[in-house]
Amino acid sequence: MAMPVGPWADRGYPNPDQMVPPEVQAAAERVMARYDMNVAGMTLITAKSDKGGAIWKLETDRGPRSLKLLHRAPERSRFAVAAQDYLVRRKARVPALVTSKKGRLYSQAGGKLWIVTDWIEPLQPVSKVDLAGAQELCYGLGEFHRRSRGFIAPCRARRASRLYKWEQAYRKMAVKIGWFRNLGEVYQDVPGSQALLDVVDKFAAQAWEAYQRLQASPYRKLIQRGESAWGLAHQDYGWSNGQRGPGGLWIIDLDGVAYDLPIRDLRKLISSTMEDAGRWDVEWMRGMIDAYREANPVRRQVLEVLLVDFSLPNEFYKNVKEMVFRPVEFMGMELEPVLAQVATSEASKWQALQELAQVLGVSKA
Repeated sequence: MAMPVGPWADRGYPNPDQMVPPEVQAAAERVMARYDMNVAGMTLITAKSDKGGAIWKLETDRGPRSLKLLHRAPERSRFAVAAQDYLVRRKARVPALVTSKKGRLYSQAGGKLWIVTDWIEPLQPVSKVDLAGAQELCYGLGEFHRRSRGFIAPCRARRASRLYKWEQAYRKMAVKIGWFRNLGEVYQDVPGSQALLDVVDKFAAQAWEAYQRLQASPYRKLIQRGESAWGLAHQDYGWSNGQRGPGGLWIIDLDGVAYDLPIRDLRKLISSTMEDAGRWDVEWMRGMIDAYREANPVRRQVLEVLLVDFSLPNEFYKNVKEMVFRPVEFMGMELEPVLAQVATSEASKWQALQELAQVLGVSKA
């Protein structure tokens, strides 16, 4: 019996993200034999050794293709595979799935699902240094969201949805920021703890206020439209997963897609762009939103929820949450530089959000 495929990060391999274990390579070869293609070469592009996933580029007699080991449970992966096929049929620029000799969209081996897709080339990242590149990325995201509407999950798939979980996620963030305070108090003798205690109450207050604003926003009314009406969010969209290719912007790595309000992807993209820049720039934010709305027009109520989502202390939480797993090491070695970076971004965030709310004509952040 073939060995199951699982994470291999902690199994003693010297470069676990640059190789796969023998049982994974053997499973890949079994999977490739199920497709109508002759493989002349395969190159490992990336591996997720902590999750048990991998991507290869294949050189075949049918042209270059991709072989991907999906690390999630098969029921969850079926949702993503069906979503990708739906998007292809809706003329979205996502890699087309290659069917097996038996006409299936995926193959199963080692307890995981595998897919073969077209290898899109050439692909190149859009520019990070000017607004035009960011707008190109946002326009492509809007196209993706618009074409994903109407998707209905197949019966054998585990329906992936975050549409109805925003209030739960906001509350969870607020509670966990309270945990950060507790850790700072427990480890007061660790360098960095005082820097945390100096700011944590401010961010906890921001999280609870955002939670209350979400409850008072159009969110509950919007989600009543249902999952298929809103379609899918990528959940991990960024400068590497959206790239310029034949005919426009292509979106790749779809295995994490889920039903959601689409502007969650847009908020994450804008927030990370502003964080990388070190300051919140209203011109960039408005330009990115305008480009998105050109491809996927959204109404004022959706923009109101977008402003609420910006008001969460997302940057603080994202950069500090790892402290829960290794508090002493994190506080002693990493926390103070992280807090300094967050403080730099925070200095311009709130004024920018106020101005953005005015130019968009929505409730103030």
